[in-house]
Amino acid sequence: MTKLHFDYYMRIDYSEEVATCNYTIKCIPMQNLRQIPTDIKIELSPPSKYCLGKDGLKNNQIYGRNELPHKMFYYHITGNAEVGLCSYDEVENSDISMVFKHPHGLNKAGNKITEYFNKLQLKDIDSDYDKAVYVMNRFYEDYDYQPLTTDLNTTAEEAFAQGHGVCQDFAHIFIAIMHLANIPARYVTGLIVGEGQSHAWVEILVDGKWYGLDPTNNKKVLNEHIKLGVGRDARDCMINRGIMHGGGLHTQTVKVNVEEI
Repeated sequence: MTKLHFDYYMRIDYSEEVATCNYTIKCIPMQNLRQIPTDIKIELSPPSKYCLGKDGLKNNQIYGRNELPHKMFYYHITGNAEVGLCSYDEVENSDISMVFKHPHGLNKAGNKITEYFNKLQLKDIDSDYDKAVYVMNRFYEDYDYQPLTTDLNTTAEEAFAQGHGVCQDFAHIFIAIMHLANIPARYVTGLIVGEGQSHAWVEILVDGKWYGLDPTNNKKVLNEHIKLGVGRDARDCMINRGIMHGGGLHTQTVKVNVEEI
């Protein structure tokens, strides 16, 4: 077990005044068998009333409406999390879990990913967990991390075809391969020690338990990761969303720090 402290700051500057804004923020760690969050503090500017709740996938969320005209909006969320309490997470709802058996949105396999999958020869490996770890090891060797070469709408097939991408792409491609192997898999958004920004990894469902695997770093999820949310792909668990009146162009600044305490 490891105790981590996290500090997440996000700021948006607008070229024109925003009259009103409805926002959703998913930056409060989940509580489960693997981790327990504590001492969560939330700061918003401009200040506004907000509510805490959960979405349909049980992700924690902050949602509210800012009716003060503004050209800048930021949130600053800090807290601690005890992680590594267990090597897996429980299945919250077996019906919902079945959603993660099928391709969706950005994680659909095309011809190139399917060709890659067929070369892996997974039929010689007995357990689904061992298959997933083997794929992670191979994929880590065959795919390169390269920032600023994809965007939020890049599909798994597009990212795989170019041979490099970021953690979102690693996760989407890995999920696509797991689906081809008939292993349920879901996208995870979270934080990791030393990253400086949000991170993404994958959980696979084996024998009624969710096991975390981080294909970007080729490691099992144990004592360095804080889970914020899960989904079918990155769009399901975006950390912040908003609908606003006005605003014009905008720039976004994100600062993240996670360290052991």
